[in-house]
Amino acid sequence: MLQCALQSGQSVEAVIMRHDSSFGKYAGGPRPKNIRATLCVSSQVGCKMGCTFCATGAMGFKGNLSAGEIVEQLVHASCITPIRNIVFMGMGEPLNNYSAVIQAVRTMTGRCFGLSPNHITVSTVGVVPRILSLAHDLPGIRLAVSVHAPTQELRCQIVPAARAFPLGKLVEALNSYQAISKQTILIEYVMLAGINDTTENAHQLGKLLMKHEVVVNLIPYNPTLAMEGYKASTQENVFLFQKLIREVYGLRTTIRKEMGQDIQGACGQLALHQTNIDRPLGTKSRPAPILSDIEDICQMSP
Repeated sequence: MLQCALQSGQSVEAVIMRHDSSFGKYAGGPRPKNIRATLCVSSQVGCKMGCTFCATGAMGFKGNLSAGEIVEQLVHASCITPIRNIVFMGMGEPLNNYSAVIQAVRTMTGRCFGLSPNHITVSTVGVVPRILSLAHDLPGIRLAVSVHAPTQELRCQIVPAARAFPLGKLVEALNSYQAISKQTILIEYVMLAGINDTTENAHQLGKLLMKHEVVVNLIPYNPTLAMEGYKASTQENVFLFQKLIREVYGLRTTIRKEMGQDIQGACGQLALHQTNIDRPLGTKSRPAPILSDIEDICQMSP
C-alpha cells in the first residue's frame, strides 16, 4: 500500500496488486509465467457517496485530487514495480471528479506511460450524466459499475446515492454507454450476508442484467473497523449465487480474489490508516511512509 501526500497537506491511499497469471491455459497449452501488477488509484480524499459498507464513505468527502496528483500515484508505484493495469477503485467516486480523471487517464495512456486504454478501468457507483459522457471522452477504457443490489429499494439502503441515480435510470445509461463504446461492462456486487445474497436476490439480479453484455463480479465483503453490522456471505452462498446467475441467466460471473485484508487495503477498506500499512517486505506492523508530493520534491532540488 502507498500513502501519497498532496499539496493540500492531506494524503490518499493507493494499492499495488500483483497477480500471477501463469495458471490455466493459453492457446491450448500452459500459460507462460507472467507476474503482472495492477494499481488501484484514488481520485478523491474520502467520498460523498456514503455506501454503508465502505470505510472510505465513512470519512465523508474531504476534497478532489488534481489530475497530477492522480498520476503521481502511478509514478510512485512504477518505482516499485512495472504497472500493467490501472483501476480507479481506490478512495472517492471518480465520476464526481470527472475533469481531473479524464485528464489523468489521457496522461496515463499518452507517450510518457503508454498504457493501453483497455488496461484502465474506471469504477462508479452510477453517476448517470457522467456515464453518458465517458464513452465519448475516454474511448477504449473499461467501465465498472457498483450495483450491489438488484432492486431500487434495497440499493437505496446500501448505496444512498441510488436516490439521486435510480436503478432504472442507471440501466438506461449503461445501455447508451454500451451502444457507443461496444464494451462489456463490469458489474460489481459486494456480498453481504442476509442482505443481498439470497437466491431471490440472485434471480432479481439475473433478470435485471440478462439482456446486457456484462460480467458480474461478486465481491466477498471485507470487514472494516469503520463499519459495523455487516458480515461476509458464506462461501456456500457466494457459489450458489454465482451458479444461479451463470446457469439460469447465462451471465458470465466471477468471484473477486480476496487480496489486501491483512493491510486494510482490500475493497471498501481504504480510510487513511496511519499504522499497519505498506508491508511488502513481510513485516507486520511497520507503518507506511507518506510519499512526498512530486512538486515538493522538485522544489527541494537545486
